[in-house]
Amino acid sequence: MFGQPQGGGLFGGGGGLGQPQIRDPNTNQSAVVPGPPDDGISALAWSPAANILAASSWDKSVRIWEISANGVQPKLAYQHEAPVLACNFSKDGQRLVSAGADKKIKMKILQTQQEQVIGQHDAPIKEVFVVDEMNMVISGGWDKTLRFWNCQQPNPVATLQLPERVYSMDIKYPLMVVGCAEKHICVYNLQQIQQNPNPYKSLQSALKMQTRCVSCFPDRTGYAVGSIEGRCSIAYVEDTSKNFAFKCHRSTDQNEIYAVNSIDFHPSMGTFSTCGGDGTFVFWDKENRQRLKQFNSCHYPVTTGKFNAAGDIFAYAVSYDWSKGHEGNHPSLPRAIMLHKVQEAEVKPKPGAASNARARR
Repeated sequence: MFGQPQGGGLFGGGGGLGQPQIRDPNTNQSAVVPGPPDDGISALAWSPAANILAASSWDKSVRIWEISANGVQPKLAYQHEAPVLACNFSKDGQRLVSAGADKKIKMKILQTQQEQVIGQHDAPIKEVFVVDEMNMVISGGWDKTLRFWNCQQPNPVATLQLPERVYSMDIKYPLMVVGCAEKHICVYNLQQIQQNPNPYKSLQSALKMQTRCVSCFPDRTGYAVGSIEGRCSIAYVEDTSKNFAFKCHRSTDQNEIYAVNSIDFHPSMGTFSTCGGDGTFVFWDKENRQRLKQFNSCHYPVTTGKFNAAGDIFAYAVSYDWSKGHEGNHPSLPRAIMLHKVQEAEVKPKPGAASNARARR
């Protein structure tokens, strides 16, 4: 399934008058997901219970595939009324929530294919999560609010005001990290949020430029932040002496700097991936502060990347990332979702000089 590059001829054309020459983005011999969206891919989500992958897109759709030994099969798709910016599964993989520019949160029951609108914001919704531990859905939007939904009533059971619009958020219960406009970062403890709705910590990102993505450590001790200027920050909630930042997704001469579009942690190794506007995805080891694996450039922005629950497949999306405005969104640009078979050596931490120095301290 992962052996041969598929669809090589799919992107082979191009080159007409005013047409950019289109190159095949599958430069890493990944398995190609059939029937990708018709516009940019905004988010990917894996079911925690099975190898089922969902993708939300600017074409107003949410699509779902099942991955097995026999290959990748399209499972189902449904529509919103405007571009979809986020999607995520419940723990049992039975429910998928999605939200976006139509300001609505939809929940899809996979088994029955039932669909309902469970909530609404006053502006586009950037992020949405199912938090099974609270029997809630939590959403964050450009109306500068976090909203909590119990799926039983049309109104939120709670609304929290934020300092700015939500650009990214992540939840690994009980840790919730919200990255807002103007570099605001709000850290919440969801176990205490009913007693105290204020952030556990409210601070500014350590990076100079706008926040693009946040991702919680699997052990809940901290989070990573990626910015639009090719930089990533590792931040601990309590022991801030361990915080550091590093450059990534830049041209070799450092003259061209690209956004870090997505960060995702490996479920068991504690290492993580970054995906960038430069067309690359990279695996990193934060404990030993080193790059584990740099993959070949896909020639076009990698908008998002996610490890599956077992950590043996890395799904990534190649499509336009709006970094050059709407003028740069050429209809012939590739839109592809690909699956990389993860080798243990690519994600296993490599103790080196950094960890030895720490051990001596």
